[in-house]
Amino acid sequence: MASKRPKPVPRKPRADAQRNRARILKIAKDAFTRSGANISLDDVARQARIGAGTLYRHFPTRDSLLEAVYRTEVEKLAAADREFTESMPPVEALRAWMLLFVDYIATKQIIAPALNKIVGGPSKLFETTGVQIKGAINALVERAIRKRRHPP
Repeated sequence: MASKRPKPVPRKPRADAQRNRARILKIAKDAFTRSGANISLDDVARQARIGAGTLYRHFPTRDSLLEAVYRTEVEKLAAADREFTESMPPVEALRAWMLLFVDYIATKQIIAPALNKIVGGPSKLFETTGVQIKGAINALVERAIRKRRHPP
C-alpha cells in the first residue's frame, strides 16, 4: 500500500511578483477602460515596466487578464466595505463605497461585452462576483439604517 503524502501547500508569491501583478492589473484596467478589450498586451507590459514574458507568466491570454481585472475590481469593492466600516461612520462609509461602485460600473460597462464572450454571458463569474457586491452593499446599508434608527 502506497503512503499518501499531503499535498504541498502553495507558496505565497514573492513580494516583487505580487507588485508586478498589481501593477499589470492597474495598467490593464486603465487600458481596457480607455481603449476597450482589444488592447495590446505588449503595450501593457511596456507601461508596467516589465517584460512580456512576465506578463504572460501571470496572464497567458488577454481573456485571463480581462477576467483578472474584473475580479480585482470586485475584490476591491468587498474589501472597501470592511475597511470603510472599521474607519468611518455608517453614512460616510456608504457614501465612500458608492463612489467606488460608480468607478466599478464604469469599468464593467466597458469590459462586460468582452467578458460575455469569454465566459458565455451571465455565468459563474458574474454570479459569484454579484454575491460579493450584494453582500458588501447590504452590510453597509443595514449599518446605516441601524445608525439612523438608533442615533447615539
